[in-house]
Amino acid sequence: MSTEETSRFVRLRVELVVEIDHEDAVAKAALERIADDPEMPADEQAHAEAVVTEDTAEALAYLVDPFDLVSEVPGVELVQASWSSERIDYDPDSPEWDLDEDDEEADDDEEAVG
Repeated sequence: MSTEETSRFVRLRVELVVEIDHEDAVAKAALERIADDPEMPADEQAHAEAVVTEDTAEALAYLVDPFDLVSEVPGVELVQASWSSERIDYDPDSPEWDLDEDDEEADDDEEAVG
């Protein structure tokens, strides 16, 4: 397949697990970001402020911006992004958290095709 026939679009999936050591600091930073957003309508701002003070996971979602992840990468333009956050039970020894699992499945798929 030539370069012209392949898609220029790439889906980049990133999964992070973070530990929140200071919930108040996260909420405060999210409130500051919301207050500094001139494009956010007042009614949406009031809703966002209520949500981030009640849920640290939501506060974190206001602070993590996919554009920030790729804005400095040469030759890349962010076309679309979505992200979410949720509180989880985390056990690093659980097989559920084996981050290489997806890579192994992809390797198996490539071997079957090749």
